[in-house]
Amino acid sequence: MESATVSTTALAQELEAKPASITDMMKKLSAKGVLNYKPYYGFYLNIEGKKVALGIIRRHRLWEFFLSEKLGFNWNEVHAVAEEMEHVSSKKLIDKLDEFLGFPQFDPHGDPIPDSKGRFKAHNKISLDQLPPNQAAQVVQVSNQSDDMLQLLKHKNISIGTSIEVKKHFEFDHSLQVKLKPNRLETISEQLAKNIFVAYETSK
Repeated sequence: MESATVSTTALAQELEAKPASITDMMKKLSAKGVLNYKPYYGFYLNIEGKKVALGIIRRHRLWEFFLSEKLGFNWNEVHAVAEEMEHVSSKKLIDKLDEFLGFPQFDPHGDPIPDSKGRFKAHNKISLDQLPPNQAAQVVQVSNQSDDMLQLLKHKNISIGTSIEVKKHFEFDHSLQVKLKPNRLETISEQLAKNIFVAYETSK
């Protein structure tokens, strides 16, 4: 489990919080039995902690899917609302929501949605900058889900399910020329390409 250990300092930097506040929270969560914590060493989620975490992820991503597919929210709007709704922890409600939505496997950003037993399907994917030239592919996930990133993708008409093909790599700045349907060419930066993940069929 050491490879999964996270230091309180690293978590404090990620959350932009005071290390003392993180340490205090880790002690409380350790007392609740959801993680193992050692002072000056770090912490990791135990089996119960992973179960709780998967439950939160499941609720959050199902609500994102609901907001996007049923209420027409844009994909850059769903995260903040889902963060509020994920605290509704009724298992019966979430299971009914899952059934109502048709048991979706991925949220609006392409992230996998755990089922009622914590199982989930992972994409067989690569980042767009690694896609071979002239290989038809489909966007299946975006890793950076900040509002700025999603707004940029919306501006370029790129979303989950978009068909995309790399036509040219520019050595000067490593940007890419891509083809989108219907036969529209677009130039995107290396940074953007690294945050877009695609899937494609390989020849057997």
